[in-house]
Amino acid sequence: MFNLKQKYKNFKRVKEILLVLSKYSLGYFLNLPAVEKYFKIGKKIFVKKIKKDAFGRLTIPQRTRLACEELGPTFVKLGQILSTRPDLIPREFTEEFSKLQDNVPPFAFFQVEKLFEEEFGKSIDELFVEFNDRPVAAASLSQVHKAKLANGEVVAVKIQRPNIKERIKSDISILFDLVKFMEKKLVNGYIYQPMEIVKEFSRTIKQELDFVSEGRNIDKFRINFKENEAVCIPKVYWQLTTPKILTMEYINGVKISDVNKSKNSRFDKKIISARGADMILKQIFKDGFFHGDPHPGNIFVMKNNVVALLDFGMVGRVDEDTMADMANLLIATIEKDADKIIKILEKMDIVCSDINLKELKIEIKNFVDKYYGISLKQLEIGVIIEEILEIMIHHQIKIPSDLVLLSKSLVIIEWVGRDLDPDFDMVSHAKPFAKELLSKKYSIINLWKKGRATTEELFDFLQIFPKEFSLLIKSLRKGEFNINFQHKGLERLILEIDRASNRLSFSMIIGSLIIGSSFVIQANIGPFIFGYPAIGIIGYLFASFLGLFLIISILRSGKWK
Repeated sequence: MFNLKQKYKNFKRVKEILLVLSKYSLGYFLNLPAVEKYFKIGKKIFVKKIKKDAFGRLTIPQRTRLACEELGPTFVKLGQILSTRPDLIPREFTEEFSKLQDNVPPFAFFQVEKLFEEEFGKSIDELFVEFNDRPVAAASLSQVHKAKLANGEVVAVKIQRPNIKERIKSDISILFDLVKFMEKKLVNGYIYQPMEIVKEFSRTIKQELDFVSEGRNIDKFRINFKENEAVCIPKVYWQLTTPKILTMEYINGVKISDVNKSKNSRFDKKIISARGADMILKQIFKDGFFHGDPHPGNIFVMKNNVVALLDFGMVGRVDEDTMADMANLLIATIEKDADKIIKILEKMDIVCSDINLKELKIEIKNFVDKYYGISLKQLEIGVIIEEILEIMIHHQIKIPSDLVLLSKSLVIIEWVGRDLDPDFDMVSHAKPFAKELLSKKYSIINLWKKGRATTEELFDFLQIFPKEFSLLIKSLRKGEFNINFQHKGLERLILEIDRASNRLSFSMIIGSLIIGSSFVIQANIGPFIFGYPAIGIIGYLFASFLGLFLIISILRSGKWK
């Protein structure tokens, strides 16, 4: 019964999605005739009246953005996440999706009260001495209310929208079904993989919908910046936090995007831009744990130019080796060393064996030559990262999601810094962090630790090797040694071989029937039909039928040319 009810809900949602796509004339944006055919059929069934070409003057990315906003939270978040992934979708879409806004009205206060009763078994009045019933911010997944605790501390309470988790889960299920259908129609080698897009979105949105996980992220950032008085990370109140409610310290400051508009002379824009950059660079090159969405709305400036960071639902992680590789890549780019850049990409396993390495090297050398002779101050990390990403996308190099997120964070913080201070130089800020990381990696202490770890691994190997080698010898003696081979990407070849061998067997059977029937007729063996041996006639007819079937099969497959 539940499944039937869910299927009906999904059917209604599919109808709604189809209606919006029709409204914005997006049935053909994939440029796939088969998809368009099914879309037209659905349009005739579901869609009644739509103004023709109401949005005809807008580009497809613009129409897609408007459609996402109309379809609600799931599609708004999908677009916002995809705006950070130029490796998954065309750049014109990422640029348009970066404009997506959470134009969502706040939900009613009685729903807030109901959620507190469900989560804590207590009313809001029992938990807070003050609670503002009007939210200070509302977004697609949640809204934030200002409140005060009994001890006088002012807090920000982030509350998840009612039933949003179920709505998004249902939408993701529909997206997976649509993508499965689309992938059957996509031609081989299609550069943008829709299934990867939906999987990436599903992983990210699950993190953002778990407020306990976000609280842990906040605590980790607080530990990483506990000795840095220039950065403020809000405190989490765990006694008032659940997967659907997050209570944290209220940040009393100004959005970094509003600092330019502020007439208050207490803000020093040069100091703020430098601190914002240092904050992100420390996360990337020292902590290996960074904020995945440091846009201007998530960065506040407080008294004494203290920079505060908010919204920790989207984070990225990089291990020590990747941090060092990123530092080396930055240094190699600054030093305009194309060969070193390629070696680092190969070491990171980003460059695969099936890539045209010669062509890739030429493109990277051309990229490096473009910046030859340009001073560090004139280099823009954002432009450099975008050009490197374009080269990788051109060669269909699959980039790890955390690296793309990392790149986007650097681009955003550089843009914020330059907006505050036109003389802001991101490269000069980044270079010391990269050099410090590399010097730490190759320090005597670190090399000794690595050597010790390697020695321990070697010792463990030498302990188990004699036993394993002895077992191998025994297996060889008993004839029990087996080697298993697993093919990859040979399914199509195996299918074609099977098909060819079946046709060959078919042809041999037909030939045998013709030859056997000819012998029977020649021997003039009864019974007879119209004076001819019946067995021979039946053999000829059966051979003719099989031959006709084989010819039709070959013609339909298109393999006869």
